[in-house]
Amino acid sequence: MPVRPAAALERVPVPALFVVSGLTQYLGAAIAVGLFAVAGAVEVGWLRIAASAVLLLAWRRPWRRPWSRRDLAWVAVFGLALAAMNLAFYVAIDHLPLGTAVAIEFCGPVAVAAVTGRGWRERGAVAVAAGGVVLLAGVTVESDLPRDDAVVGLAAIAVAAACWAAYIVLGRRVAVAGSGVTSLSVAMTLGALVFAPFLAPAAAPVLGDCRHVLAVAGIALFSSVVPYALEQLVLRRVSAATFSVLLALLPATAAVVGAVVLRQVPTLPELAGLVLVSGAIAMTARRSTAPRDPVEPVEPPEGQRY
Repeated sequence: MPVRPAAALERVPVPALFVVSGLTQYLGAAIAVGLFAVAGAVEVGWLRIAASAVLLLAWRRPWRRPWSRRDLAWVAVFGLALAAMNLAFYVAIDHLPLGTAVAIEFCGPVAVAAVTGRGWRERGAVAVAAGGVVLLAGVTVESDLPRDDAVVGLAAIAVAAACWAAYIVLGRRVAVAGSGVTSLSVAMTLGALVFAPFLAPAAAPVLGDCRHVLAVAGIALFSSVVPYALEQLVLRRVSAATFSVLLALLPATAAVVGAVVLRQVPTLPELAGLVLVSGAIAMTARRSTAPRDPVEPVEPPEGQRY
């Protein structure tokens, strides 16, 4: 009897699935960098949001469920945070190495954990992350990058980190009202529509070439659909605390993609900063009180999708 793909994936170790999820996310971001010469970073970011919205709408078909005005209002705010986060991130990776940008952006989730947490681990994580960010920012400003690029990149990734923090808080509220993935499809669509009048005209040249259209579809597929499906499988097999620890792998996977695809090889100080930020992410994961209990299937946490 042939083995179903989902059943086969169930046999793959969870860390391996998570690494593949992270690699596909940042491979999508690396493909986007290649389009920045055709259209601006913000325009490419908007195309990614719009294409992801189309794919998610086809997947979830949110029109099949009723929506109250209150639910739509919260989803709309959530979508604005989502869109702003992704647009700022694309501006940042146009000016900063991918691994550095991802590591600094993780200050958003770390800050949320520190504010909402109650233990020393969450508080200590802020200091550890701050050390990593100071190291990364210092290396960036003093690197071979033009100083204007470094300043713009750091400002953009700071905005992205703040939006990610808001996105997590809003996403949790939205998820309570219904399916997180279905809400995400509506939020992505609303976010794309809000920015369309400002960014769609400038993004139009990208759609004039079939190769660029395929690249946009690849960005949406790698940055949203594939990692989202893999994380669904991961979250069925691990606790929320374990999932949070696994998030610490993402800055490392971003650095690997940046080095292999974009030739952005990190220096030793940058690697030290990545290690500190990854450690801070792991510190914010709460210990599970019953790690061996079966985990009930849940929607992925409303986090960043690049």
